[in-house]
Amino acid sequence: MTLAKAILKQDYQVPTFPTGWFAIALSKEVKKGEILSRTFSGKDVVIFRTESGKAAVLDAYCPHMGAHFAHGGSVEGEDIKCPFHGFCFNTDGECTKTGYGTKPSPRAKSYSWPVDEKMGIIFCWYHPEQIAPTYHIDTMESDEFTDYKIHTWEMISNPTETAENSVDVGHFSHIHGYKDPHSINPLKLDGPFLNVKYGMYRNGDFIGKPKKNFLIEFEIFQQGLGFALVEAHTIELGVKTRHLVMPTTIAGKEMYLRIGCAVGKIKDPGKIMPILKILPKSLITKIMHREAFKGYIHDVYQDFKVWQNKIYLTPPALSKGDGPIMQYRAWAAQFDYELNQRVNANIEDN
Repeated sequence: MTLAKAILKQDYQVPTFPTGWFAIALSKEVKKGEILSRTFSGKDVVIFRTESGKAAVLDAYCPHMGAHFAHGGSVEGEDIKCPFHGFCFNTDGECTKTGYGTKPSPRAKSYSWPVDEKMGIIFCWYHPEQIAPTYHIDTMESDEFTDYKIHTWEMISNPTETAENSVDVGHFSHIHGYKDPHSINPLKLDGPFLNVKYGMYRNGDFIGKPKKNFLIEFEIFQQGLGFALVEAHTIELGVKTRHLVMPTTIAGKEMYLRIGCAVGKIKDPGKIMPILKILPKSLITKIMHREAFKGYIHDVYQDFKVWQNKIYLTPPALSKGDGPIMQYRAWAAQFDYELNQRVNANIEDN
């Protein structure tokens, strides 16, 4: 049985906790010397920042006798200190000293979750067998764009479901009101990476021209199930925006959905409206950023009623115009660790 066949079985459901990189916190949430408590992929963890500024994620409970680091614990220099007996642990989870000045037991070691901090976001790697990261996120940072504004929701859904929107061509019209969605570059799958480019039309409400339709090109760079970067280019106006989609599982069906929006620095305001030529480009960029972010929050929220109330059908009754749903699902199955184990065991038995 292959992965493709396995996801067609009627009893298949998406993994509660898919593997990969996920946004566990914003950098500004984790200040030096502070400890943040979170539930991530069904596990209680603590996030802290050392005196040197390094961010780390450890299991929440001290391996000595089980106290929770975030409830009375502290950060001292480069270590986190347990509130119960004063045992200290570095960012690798190694016990650097006991509260008695004695030699730590070799068993006094906490799991140090792989962390990658970039773009003002702390990403954490999840794998149920604690296997090291097999890929890394490319945030495509550029001086030509503003910093990202970030918005966070707590909701009921799953990263496999929310990421499926990247290939669900039909929903662009029926949920978001775009016209004539069409493929520019076909779906490309490369290991944990997915890339596709669409064109579609939207009326000019967002710049006060509701009677005119503008062609917008969207290129999606999906990297695992926990991070997607979407670049939108309204060619006629010379406006580019970048959008982040970052779902992170908490426990059960609960997850955080963080979205981000950045705007390409405006070079020719006159293409948007002739009157804007008299204003500073930096001001126009700031206004466009504010309005684009507001619009992006609105667009993503339009999906919520569907996401939070739908079921995962296997197989779905697809029709022409849906987009490459099954190619996506076969790709997404690589992040279902338990399914991969079953498939590999079946192959070995045969």
